[in-house]
This record gives sequence, structure tokens and C-alpha cells, in this order.
Amino acid sequence: MLRSLWSSATGMVAQQTNLDVVSHNLANVNTVGYKKRRADFEDLLYQIYREPGTPVEPNSTIPTGVQVGLGTRVVATPSFMREGNFEITENPLDWAIAGEDGYFQVTQTDGTIAYTRAGAWQIDGEGQIVNHDGLLLEPAIVIPENAVDIILSPNGQLSVRLAGETELQEVGQLELARFINPAGLYALGNKLFMETEASGPPILAEPGVDGIPTVRQGILEMSNVQVVEEMVEMIIAQRAYEANSKGIQTADDFLRIANGLKR
Repeated sequence: MLRSLWSSATGMVAQQTNLDVVSHNLANVNTVGYKKRRADFEDLLYQIYREPGTPVEPNSTIPTGVQVGLGTRVVATPSFMREGNFEITENPLDWAIAGEDGYFQVTQTDGTIAYTRAGAWQIDGEGQIVNHDGLLLEPAIVIPENAVDIILSPNGQLSVRLAGETELQEVGQLELARFINPAGLYALGNKLFMETEASGPPILAEPGVDGIPTVRQGILEMSNVQVVEEMVEMIIAQRAYEANSKGIQTADDFLRIANGLKR
């Protein structure tokens, strides 16, 4: 009887984690460059009372056996790296990666490189291109103070038009990163990821080269969370949580009946 109590309890804990993941997705439905996450489950250890294939006669074996599981747990919360919806902003410093397999690079305060799909950039007091947290775009690009136009080509070449001039002047070349297993990236928060052994090392190239997608100017990639999908997942998690709680109540009723038996 205690086995059913603990199995149902693991189900409630797992569904609580599932709801946490769904809630996080919904909270970031308008976060630029956010990637949806999903809770994956696995069944726990089995108690074997009769092994399948146990011989009972010289020419006969047990076909299925008796195996009783001990519940479930969350084993992974992978990200879905599919593209989010594109929003046209016409801001020259809003850039979108036109494909799933690519990341912008930023230099963190400790000098390490982080990766992001969020392409909302700004210019700091020294003309450097930075994100909303002031982290420098990598490779660093400086916009001249007398620039009147900023033009980003699909292959990542960044040019400016200076005041009083008609010709464009190239100021930098964008470089993107891609990974063999982007789902293995470590999420830092603030729309940033770090490489891990699971993701593999970054493969760096200019947009449009070596499998790296091109970039678009004046467009932002929004979150790829679908609200309807998350609401359905929330309902499923709620019903599963209720069913597991009912299992605990029923097991408790059985124990109460057993404790009330008299000779």
C-alpha cells in the first residue's frame, strides 16, 4: 500500500515541475528571442516479482512476468530552438537571424562569450554596439558619432553613411555561432546561453556561410511560445496532478480500512 502512496507522490512532484516549466514559458511569451522549454519524464525503478521468460516447464516460459513501477520524475527540460515570430520594427539596430541554427555573440563582464537569439541592440556612450544589459557585441563594432544611417546586409556586413557623404563606409562584420546540439546549451537567464560539453564548441562563421543563416535588419525575433499550446499543457498538468492526489487519497482509504479490521 505504501508503494502507491509514494508513486502518486512522485507524480505530484513531477507535475508541479511540469507546471513550473509551462508557467515560465507563458511568463516569457513576449520576451525577444526566448525559446520554449518542455518537461520530459521517465518511469522510476521497477520491483520485479516474476521475471519475464522464467521457465515453468521444459518447453514453456512465463510470457510477461510481474513488474511494478515506483512512479516518475522529470529528467530533462529541453529547449525548442524553432524560430519565433518575426516583428517588423524598422529600427536599424534590431536584427533577426533568418534561420534556427545561429546565435549572436556577446562578451560578458568576466570576458567569457555568451550566445543569444535576441537581436535588440543599442549604442553606448562610446559608440559600441551593446545589448540591453550593456554587454558588447562580439566581434566588437563601433559606430562613428557622425553616422546618419546604419545598414546591415544579409551576410552581416555593417556599414554606415556619415553626415555630408553619399558613399557607405564599412565599420564591421557580424559573426554568428552555431552548435551541433543547441538544446545542450546552458541557459544563463537574461536571454543568454553558454556552451557546454553537451552542446559542443561553437562553430563560427559569417552569416550565409558554412550553414549559418543570414540576418535581417529592422526585424526582431519574438518568443516561439504558443499560448494555446501552453494552456493545453497547463490543463493536462492540472488533471494529472489531481489524478495523482486522488491516488494518495484512495491509498489512504485502503490503509484506514486495513487498520480498522478486527478479529
